[in-house]
Amino acid sequence: MNSYLADLFSLEGRTAVVTGGSSGIGRGIAVALAKAGASTVIVARGADRVNQTVEELTDAGCRAVGVIGDLSTRAGIHAVADAAAEPYGAPDILVNSAGINIRPPFAEITEDDWDATMTVNALAPFLLGQRYAVGMAERGYGRLIHISSQQAHRAFVGSGIYGASKGAVESLMRSEAEAWGGTGVTSNTLVPGFVLTPLNARLQEDPEKIATLAARTMIGRNGLPSDFAGAAVFLAGAGSAYVTGHSLFVDGGMSAH
Repeated sequence: MNSYLADLFSLEGRTAVVTGGSSGIGRGIAVALAKAGASTVIVARGADRVNQTVEELTDAGCRAVGVIGDLSTRAGIHAVADAAAEPYGAPDILVNSAGINIRPPFAEITEDDWDATMTVNALAPFLLGQRYAVGMAERGYGRLIHISSQQAHRAFVGSGIYGASKGAVESLMRSEAEAWGGTGVTSNTLVPGFVLTPLNARLQEDPEKIATLAARTMIGRNGLPSDFAGAAVFLAGAGSAYVTGHSLFVDGGMSAH
């Protein structure tokens, strides 16, 4: 990488924490940040997938470690915040990709469903961002990156609580952008279209529905985790210093209809 591109995009010397970093979009982003030079902490519940991702990255010469954690409770979130800051120190980059997708028929949604979804999808990003952004601001550099959803903007295929939680994340992002403006800390979201990940495995069992969703894009296909690599590296790096409070759609043009 020449020096100009390095100044814009290199993450050498930076530290990153990626929740949900062992599968789906989170994994695609964790791999991208690590390969761009960031010392990357991958947070997820499943040890096997975390270890596999870390091994792939270390074999490629990257700096990466795993933290097994559960973001479904307040205590679990705080434990993750502590553990993820240990391997490489306080992070410069936080990517909130961990999420759950509980979608019973709307009339059957329970209060427990609501609480579980909001805790993982909205409370964890808030608490982790609040915890880490203080240090980011003191150091003069920080990147808060959230994974949102089309369903924060439009209802389709049964948005349910998931859509509500992602709407909360987008509003959180704008609040963070305001709160940390001028400190060197930015907050943005990446907004996927339909991406072929384990999170929506149930929908992928219906080939006709998958084809219909692909046809709603302008590119003509559904997304892949690797489609988020370039956007994530951009938002994590120095080149995006004047971008904050922004929702970047990585959706093949689905939202442009």
